[in-house]
This record gives sequence, C-alpha cells and structure tokens, in this order.
Amino acid sequence: MAASARRATALIAGMAFFVAACEREERRFSESPPSASPTSLVTVSDLQPGPTVIRTTVEEPYGDIAYSVSEGKRFFTWMNCSGCHANGGGGMGPALMDDEWIYGSEPQQIFASIAEGRPNGMPSFKYRLSNQQIWQLVAFVRSLSALNPKGARSGRDDHMQVKPAEMQTPNAKPKTSIRP
Repeated sequence: MAASARRATALIAGMAFFVAACEREERRFSESPPSASPTSLVTVSDLQPGPTVIRTTVEEPYGDIAYSVSEGKRFFTWMNCSGCHANGGGGMGPALMDDEWIYGSEPQQIFASIAEGRPNGMPSFKYRLSNQQIWQLVAFVRSLSALNPKGARSGRDDHMQVKPAEMQTPNAKPKTSIRP
C-alpha cells in the first residue's frame, strides 16, 4: 500500500506541476486601443517637412491575441467583407490572402484602409466600428496572409468554407503592389 500511496502522491504532484506550468493568453476585453488614430500617421511619401522625422508606425495591439483575431473574424462576417473580398481570396475587392498589398500590409496601413476607405469601392467604417473593433479586424485580416503569430490564428472555421483555416496558412512575406 505504501508504494501505491507514493505513486498517487507523485502523480498528484506531477499533475499540479503541469497545471501550474500552463500559461494562458491574456484576454483584454475592454481595453482602449492607442489614442492616436493611425489614419493620421499613414505616410504617402518619404518626404517630410522640417528636420524632424515623424514616426509613422503604430504597434498592432491585438495581433498576437487569438481572442481578438476571432473577434475580428466575426466583424469580417458581420460587416460583409466577404461580399467584396470573397473570404479573403479576392473578388470585386483585392485578395487578402496573398503577398501583394496595394495600400501596404503594415497594421496602421490596414487600419487606415478600413477606417477611411479607399477609392473605387472600399467604404469607410470609422463611423460604424470603434477603434478597438477596427484593430481586431486588422488582426484578422493580417492572419489571412499569415502576418501574425501562428498561435494567434484561428484553428478552424465555424462554417463551411473552401479556404483552409488561417492557422494552416504558411507564413508570408508581403510586397507592395504597383497597381493603382
């Protein structure tokens, strides 16, 4: 009996160690995204007035959080982005799953495209979505072309689609398109 009691004690201690070693991502449900709107930070040219260089990058607040990426996926469906972007594969709107980005693949550039809209069809969503929702949508759009950490991408789709899940997409290196 003493040997089985020692085994049980060792098993319980081992399980307690593994449970304590598990680390779960932090879910920030109602956090305020950066106060400065990235739409004012998007550069059109490398030319800037004066001797001071303005910092034009904004760190993506939700790109590495799986919950935020899944929320962005929900907004992608709710805002009918698939109507133009065909689940990311491109349709009337440009593809979001390839390595060619017309207006840039940086988070602040995607934020500006969603918030301000683009010529020839992309509507502005700055009055329909909050900054936090737009950032979550940015995180999902970047996951379509594997531009965020693999652990933050969705592992499955909740409905039938032809495309593979975002987690199965290999990492990509985007390039800027020369198309208007």
